Amino acid sequence: MIEQMPWFVLTLCIAATFIWRALGVGVAARIDPNGALFQWFSCVAYAMLAGLITRILVFPVGTLEQTETTDRTAAMIVGFVLFFLLRRNVFAGTIAAFLVFMGLSYLRQTGAI
Repeated sequence: MIEQMPWFVLTLCIAATFIWRALGVGVAARIDPNGALFQWFSCVAYAMLAGLITRILVFPVGTLEQTETTDRTAAMIVGFVLFFLLRRNVFAGTIAAFLVFMGLSYLRQTGAI
């Protein structure tokens, strides 16, 4: 019986996940993407993301805390500019911000800036 318990737990987890996904599919078919509720959720999601980015930029923790604020700010600005220039391409903005931040951090470590 003990050997079968992990499979039972796994089966329950799969069932619980499937139930919520099935409910999500059923509800999603009835949501108007141009409706007020959907727009509100979108605004809340963007506000939470902006708050998270601001918190990371202004009050970093861990290893990020040891980096320069100007490096983090420059990377964020470059990422946002490319995000908007490339028609809201999140991937391009994120990669650009990452590369700028890593480049500035490397240049600081080598003493070039």
